[in-house]
Amino acid sequence: MGETVLDEDWYAVELTGRAWTDCLLREVDLTEAVTSGCRFVGCTFDRCRLNASVHRRTAFTACTFTDTSFFDATLEGCRFDGSTFSGCDLRPITVTGGSWWGVSLRGADLRDQDLSGLRLTEADLAGADLRKASLEGADLSGAVLRGVRAEGADLRGASLVGADLGDAALRGTRLDLAGALAVAESLGALVES
Repeated sequence: MGETVLDEDWYAVELTGRAWTDCLLREVDLTEAVTSGCRFVGCTFDRCRLNASVHRRTAFTACTFTDTSFFDATLEGCRFDGSTFSGCDLRPITVTGGSWWGVSLRGADLRDQDLSGLRLTEADLAGADLRKASLEGADLSGAVLRGVRAEGADLRGASLVGADLGDAALRGTRLDLAGALAVAESLGALVES
């Protein structure tokens, strides 16, 4: 608890069922690491490398990621609830399921990423680049999408109830009827049947 890990080489380490709370990991190399069922709570990842790492059912709850690289990482059923990303490299990543409730991804570059079915309830994606991203079936209820670039993105089946879409760039965005209504209401339209 409260451990500090500085400039360590955890290359290709395999971690199962481990837990860390309020830890600081700075410049730790987790390239090709594999985690399964691990829990990181309130931890800070500063300038870490998670390149080509694989995380299965691992929880990163209320964590802070600063200038950390997830290049080619795989996230299967992971929880990032309440976590914050700042200056991170998130492309390309493979995301399968999981919960990113209340996550802060302000200004994040998520172009061309497949985030289908992801729980992004109340996430802060203000100013994020989601061009050509797939958010099909994602839960964006109450999410902040103000100023987001979503040209060519796929939002079919996504829940946009209560989402803030002010100043969002949506040219060519694929929407279903429910999504189109949510966008119209977000922009102040009174939708009547």
